[in-house]
Amino acid sequence: MPIACRPSSIADSRPAGVRCQASSEQNEAIHLGRREALIAGLAGLAVVGAVAPPEAHADQLEEYKEDTKSIIGQIRTALDLDKKDPAKPDAVNALLENSTAWVAKYRREKTVAGKSSYGNVYSAVNAVAGHYNNFGPTYPLPAKRKDRIFEELVDAEKQLARNR
Repeated sequence: MPIACRPSSIADSRPAGVRCQASSEQNEAIHLGRREALIAGLAGLAVVGAVAPPEAHADQLEEYKEDTKSIIGQIRTALDLDKKDPAKPDAVNALLENSTAWVAKYRREKTVAGKSSYGNVYSAVNAVAGHYNNFGPTYPLPAKRKDRIFEELVDAEKQLARNR
């Protein structure tokens, strides 16, 4: 359907040129076309944004596994050191820095934060960090807390092996 156009008058408040008016049927057809285009564009963006390439997803999970295994090893090392060992304060301080970085890196990752291994390691990191922040790097953990932390770490390792 052609749109009816007419020259604008000098008295018109619009700039000189041609004004076009569409009939109500033409307006409806134009709006439907725009709506359909908008919906198709948004649907395309949603599909592209929601589906990550499988390689990137696999790489992220492998990186998570390696980082998590490293944090678990650091926790075990720091907790196994004797309180009189001169390396204990350095090991604890390194653990606190690395655990903070681990939490910051994976807290907002939806593919990781929902995993049970993440929850177990996060709980252990939180308990260890809370203890050493309150009592200092050489004060030993109570036996019950230490046992619970080691249980969390064992569970986390099992879950990591299952990709959970």
